[in-house]
Amino acid sequence: MAEIKSERPLSSGRFLFGAVGLLLCGFGAAGCSLLAPGPADGPAPGPGATGASLSKLPAVDFLLIGEQHDADEHHRIEREAVQALAARGRLAALAMEMAEQGRDTRKLGPEADQAQVREALAWNDKGWPWTAYGPVVMAAVEAGVPVLGANLPRARMKDAMADVSLDAQLSPAAEEAQQDAVRDGHCNLLPEAQIQPMTRIQIARDRAMAQTLAQARVPGKTVLLVSGAGHIARATGVPQHLPTDMTVSVLRLAAGAPPPDRAPAVYDATWTTPALPPADHCAQLREPRGR
Repeated sequence: MAEIKSERPLSSGRFLFGAVGLLLCGFGAAGCSLLAPGPADGPAPGPGATGASLSKLPAVDFLLIGEQHDADEHHRIEREAVQALAARGRLAALAMEMAEQGRDTRKLGPEADQAQVREALAWNDKGWPWTAYGPVVMAAVEAGVPVLGANLPRARMKDAMADVSLDAQLSPAAEEAQQDAVRDGHCNLLPEAQIQPMTRIQIARDRAMAQTLAQARVPGKTVLLVSGAGHIARATGVPQHLPTDMTVSVLRLAAGAPPPDRAPAVYDATWTTPALPPADHCAQLREPRGR
């Protein structure tokens, strides 16, 4: 596969996290400084320690946290990130891949209960278990911070599949990488004719999340996005669709040792959590029909 190069300049605000500190180096940006130097990648902070790591962050427009969906530790880190930013008055909004664009909690107050919040977001518990994501969402609601659905609505996916303009949203190398991700994500079982339409959906989803973030921006505060790790990669995901004059920081959470990035600067940093038991998520799809 061709080398992927991020089309976003590093001067747009690249923040490197460490397990015990943070290295801020916005190349060419005003106020670039070194704070508690440490490795960019490393073990995630333990319970109660996420806020201490994030507290050293200067104001950034968007903080993107990419998770492994079935990792409970990732949901804990996300909840603590919400609480820490909200406690400091720095959280403008929480945007979620797990709810559709156009759904939000803006009309609800901090006293809203979980049933009201789930109704406002049209939460799909089958796809996204509330037991996993409810604490993250409710941490924002209870802090008086709006929660925004950010994902492309299902009703718009068919149109996205046929939208050839989406083919020009990424560089050729990034487009190829997205196609490879679609193949891998569908266990290499998709007919080749479906790869391009499904890639368009992925790009449309990333663009919808970026639009949601940009519309929620509040100067001096941060909009936090929670999504799968693939959506936040600088070279191919949401950052490619954000305005270039807005700052963004990208943090991947990985359960166990992550595979090496195929290109530099895909993520600003990776925090690792304990590995999960091995699982073959493709096994069921490979089973012959009728068995």
